[in-house]
Amino acid sequence: MKIEQIYTGCLAQGAYYIVSENEAAIIDPLREVKPYLDRLEKDNVILKYIFETHFHADFVSGHLDLSKKTDASIVYGPTAQPDFEAIIAKDNQIFEIGKIKIKALHTPGHTMESTTYLLIDENGVETAIFTGDTLFLGDVGRPDLAQKATNMTQEDLAGILYESLHSKIMPLDDSITVYPAHGAGSACGKNMQKETVDILGNQKRTNYALNQPDKESFIREVLDGLTAPPKYFGMNVAMNKGGYDSIDDVMDKGLNPISVEDFESFAEETGALILDTRGAAEFYKGFIPNSINIGLKGDFAPWVGSLIVDVKHPLLLVSDEGSEEEVITRLSRVGFDHVLGYLKGGFESWKNSGKETDEVNRISPTEFAEKLSENSKIIDVRKLTEYSAEHIDNAFNKPLDTISDWVSTIDDSEHFFLHCAGGYRSMIAASILNSHGIRNFTEIEGGFNAIKKTEKFPISDFVCQSKTL
Repeated sequence: MKIEQIYTGCLAQGAYYIVSENEAAIIDPLREVKPYLDRLEKDNVILKYIFETHFHADFVSGHLDLSKKTDASIVYGPTAQPDFEAIIAKDNQIFEIGKIKIKALHTPGHTMESTTYLLIDENGVETAIFTGDTLFLGDVGRPDLAQKATNMTQEDLAGILYESLHSKIMPLDDSITVYPAHGAGSACGKNMQKETVDILGNQKRTNYALNQPDKESFIREVLDGLTAPPKYFGMNVAMNKGGYDSIDDVMDKGLNPISVEDFESFAEETGALILDTRGAAEFYKGFIPNSINIGLKGDFAPWVGSLIVDVKHPLLLVSDEGSEEEVITRLSRVGFDHVLGYLKGGFESWKNSGKETDEVNRISPTEFAEKLSENSKIIDVRKLTEYSAEHIDNAFNKPLDTISDWVSTIDDSEHFFLHCAGGYRSMIAASILNSHGIRNFTEIEGGFNAIKKTEKFPISDFVCQSKTL
């Protein structure tokens, strides 16, 4: 028997590849299926089942393409109603893969179809659980994502999750290995550990959600501090439940080189958003006017989902040459399948053609210290939790993920400084501000982490924000 965790850092997501004898199963596969097909071919095994723990909200699963390419059956837990052929497992139903067994444990609460898969090895020993978003390391799945679909309150779902954990998970042996669908950084939980594998006994001892004295306390603690989920989540659920275009078709359409001469007119004719995926260090020096910068080398796909939101919005890419396939793949993971093409030759070809360019005013923390006065306005686009822990005195917290709510409140007649933690998010914000005609600002290279090193700024370790900008 072999169990392989296939972890994708940018989504903090774990898929699982399981082999016994000449048969295999895959749990919660990502959109691009070639890595799985390569493993199957290398191991000379047949994929028998594709297990889905639930209808995922934060990424588009590869279940449909994988099933079409292998003839493997897709399995969901009880109450799931996908718009395609699938096995809807009964609670405690057994599936055999080679000499091992997988038992479906219905564990609703995160969503109503959520199911944990219990692996029983060739000796009949319960060995591991694949918990999806039911149980994370250090946390449990947020119980507010399925409210619209179930007509339940988040309190109702949290109560159901409590019962699932205490009736199905907690009675299992402490030695069982826990394989969750997500780790730290995922928006599907709030308190996840950086580790991606643990034993159940340790989670029973250390996971705050599993150590509440009663259901009421569990509900209160699990719901406390939840922020609004990213707006693209519902669209990903719809794609996972209803179907989507083949990844092969998405790649063929997106890998379309467009000349400088045609790029501008193509954008105007289609209404496509120009997405520049270069790093902040290159973007600020020059970019196509009105393009939005979300750097590929960062939490690229989640930020695209959170800020562009509409997965059907047409996109045109400006990328580092040779990275186009990776960009389109990572966009497809969160359902953005409508890439119309990319700028042939990248931004350099645009600049060399003599076409109009724009830039961001970026300065170093040292220059920031020299320019700062008591009347200076500072916008910090980090999360509220980051800002609350430590921030520059009198800085205003305007989190990037809510920029669509606050961009219209900015007075462009009054200059302000802009920063995040390291420069990635503030450059995204800078590009969005520019696209809205807001230009009277200066972005700070290296963000708060670099600013702190100058030791020239008064730092607050508590929220003190009584004014509005």
